[in-house]
Amino acid sequence: MSERRSSESGFPVKDVYTVDDLPGDLDSRLGTPGQYPYTRGVYPTMYTSRPWTMRQYAGFGTATESNARYHQLLRAGTMGLSVAFDLPTQMGYDSDDPIASGEVGKVGVAIDSIEDMRLLFDGIPLDQVSTSMTINAPGSVLLLLYQLVAEENGVPGAALNGTIQNDILKEYIARGTYIFPPKPSLRLVADTFGYCRSEVPKWNTISISGYHMAEAGASPVQEIAFTLANGVEYVRAAIAAGLAVDDFAPRLSFFFVARTTLLEEVAKFRAARRIWARLMRDEFGAKNPKSMMLRFHTQTAGVQLTAQQPEVNLVRVAVQGLGAVLGGTQSLHTNSFDEAIALPTEKAARLALRTQQVLAYETDLTATVDPFAGSYVVEAMTSEIEAAADALMARVFEHGSSVEAIEAGFQKREIEQSAYRIAQEIDSGQRVVVGLNRFTVDAEEPYEPLRVDPAIEAAQAERLARLRAERDNAAVQQALTDLQDAAKGSANVLYPMKEALRLRATVGEVCGALREVWGRYQPTDRF
Repeated sequence: MSERRSSESGFPVKDVYTVDDLPGDLDSRLGTPGQYPYTRGVYPTMYTSRPWTMRQYAGFGTATESNARYHQLLRAGTMGLSVAFDLPTQMGYDSDDPIASGEVGKVGVAIDSIEDMRLLFDGIPLDQVSTSMTINAPGSVLLLLYQLVAEENGVPGAALNGTIQNDILKEYIARGTYIFPPKPSLRLVADTFGYCRSEVPKWNTISISGYHMAEAGASPVQEIAFTLANGVEYVRAAIAAGLAVDDFAPRLSFFFVARTTLLEEVAKFRAARRIWARLMRDEFGAKNPKSMMLRFHTQTAGVQLTAQQPEVNLVRVAVQGLGAVLGGTQSLHTNSFDEAIALPTEKAARLALRTQQVLAYETDLTATVDPFAGSYVVEAMTSEIEAAADALMARVFEHGSSVEAIEAGFQKREIEQSAYRIAQEIDSGQRVVVGLNRFTVDAEEPYEPLRVDPAIEAAQAERLARLRAERDNAAVQQALTDLQDAAKGSANVLYPMKEALRLRATVGEVCGALREVWGRYQPTDRF
């Protein structure tokens, strides 16, 4: 008898699964593809008619450098762009702000104004490309800059397709790139929902993210429980702002990780769809089927990449991508094998994309819908994860809401405990990481990573100085005052925000104006 194994979520994995492990109401739990409860996928044909959207997350240095990378990816067959922003942009600071020193262009592209956004998407047909932007606290700001550039190129808001992450709640739990306190942050999210319904109707207004919680150490059960609990909070905020559930819920999307534990990951995705469909129908009274569909993007697990023997990451990423596809993802980013060391090189990024293309065009994954349906082990795991996630969500709501649980530090503590358990298992050798704690080599081959030119920071500062000298500063200041007046009241802040950005107000100035009204978020000692 082999040693009993536990899943990533902590429940035991049996040596053999049989028909007796299937839930008695399997038929109703499964349904058919494209129909409630969407266990088998949100679309009837899934990949048999077209594959998932292949995205590659990219952005570094200047807007011009990132634009060149985007053109390379599009020529290589990428179907959608995914933009990475540097930390100052994510935190709502300009590149010449003292707090941005040393971070400009490091983990993504620096975007300070509409001028940078023009360079970023120069020559890219925005009515033909779907763009995902990984930006949260200032998500509305970057969306408006994107819309303004599109309008300059004759592309109306109604023709734009894409997603802003715009998920501020997980920032208080896992990442920390928040600006404002939770309540005004939720107001900004709800304003974005309302604005996009009228102005950018095909845009996904939020990508509710479990990915970053998983990267911080959350188990699969924690990942979907905390993510869906945050989703409930966003729905409640939008309804409280006067929006009808079926007016905004069809544009909600989600973002999950794909780990190497393939079977549990497939089960996780299926369980998440089932839980969300039930919540939207039964708790919020959604009538539109699209309001009940949990559509999601997946990224392979960066936290599972190793700097040791980095070429082994190619295998990991292929397995993780396979799990995402078998789990029914709508779009996928596959990490480059060298991302545990530095920003990916052009060759590594191309290999990551080729991994998806092999899965889509050389395997038979796209020949049939939900090939794991009825699998003894996957169906048993799906039901087990569903029950555990429901129970954990109930613990969140015992605090009153997801925000109140965040303020009490509940989700953060739970994730930290999971991360500590994983670290202990790796250190003890109980959890095998190939090339790290088993199957190691005496010496690693030399690797030359992609490096960001430190002169970028000075160049961005020069661009900002020139912009401020050339623009109508009185008009900009009046527009920022109008934005603050809207923020003090109940008007949708995106309309005056767009006008300020059109007049060449910077990202830092817009966020700074809102900081003066809404304040900054300061974590309590309970964290």
